[in-house]
Amino acid sequence: MLRVMTWNIRTGGRDRTGPDRRDLVCRVVAAQAPDVLAVQELRGFDRPGVLAGFADRVGMRAHLARSCFGQPVAVLVRPPWPTRSAGPVRRPFHHAVQRVELGTTAGPLTVLSAHLDPYTGLRRRIEAGWLVGAVRRAPGELALLAGDLNTLDPGTDHTDRVARLPAAYRRRHLRRDGRTVDTRAVARLLAAGLVDLWTHAAGPPAPTDTPAPTDTPGWGDAAVPTDAAGWGEAADPTNAAGPTDTAGWGGAAASGEAGLTAPTRYGGGGEFSGMRLDYLFGSPALAARLRAVRVVRGGDAEYASDHYPVVAELDLALAPMGES
Repeated sequence: MLRVMTWNIRTGGRDRTGPDRRDLVCRVVAAQAPDVLAVQELRGFDRPGVLAGFADRVGMRAHLARSCFGQPVAVLVRPPWPTRSAGPVRRPFHHAVQRVELGTTAGPLTVLSAHLDPYTGLRRRIEAGWLVGAVRRAPGELALLAGDLNTLDPGTDHTDRVARLPAAYRRRHLRRDGRTVDTRAVARLLAAGLVDLWTHAAGPPAPTDTPAPTDTPGWGDAAVPTDAAGWGEAADPTNAAGPTDTAGWGGAAASGEAGLTAPTRYGGGGEFSGMRLDYLFGSPALAARLRAVRVVRGGDAEYASDHYPVVAELDLALAPMGES
């Protein structure tokens, strides 16, 4: 089984004037123990020692894509999962996109960690097209797109939610007419045949007189000092400040409110009004291997960022050496 997680950790886990949240970030990652972690908004992670210190604390190998305009993103892989290749998607994204190809017994799996433009829907739509191109260039049939897409989904009425936003932030989610909610980036991914794993896990809506189902299966390693770049001691999930919610696999996706990823309770996020902006998209072949998906809430996740992590379990096994 392969566990994947996507998370926007907000400005590299360290605010310019607020608290240092990096210990909290590491504890949440350690508690969830993903095999693959797509992480966004990595301010300062391109400085010497910062990425290596983080990767060492969470016991993973890191692959970073730098950003010309915004903040870096990365994909981290837990040994012994074999990495066949890695590199940035070379398009002028506002932030960045990192690609990693893993070896599995079902064939190569391409993972993309993406963070789309926060300001305009038109720009996000263009960036979504670049993501579609990157997925189509992937070898094999298994592809996962993970990240903060800064876009609402086209299958939900978001009118009231967007109306609650302050005017400066409301404009980010409206088209040029100032009324229509802009969902074009996610719509473009769906039109290209990618599957939203959250809604896929929820399955078709249940009849009004039937309870929703409770479980719907669906579709560089040099030693780094433990205090490197301020990351402190190795992460220990037993030392979490509070219990992180680990219930709710599978059937949690049937609730629209359960899928909201921003803001968290105490991590800031005044530009959000209870929104699902963080996604896991899969190719049809990958979606067929989905076993569970959930949003991580509670405990340290309420303080570590203004976004909640999204975690999924996929029916994939690592390829033996020489067969990836």
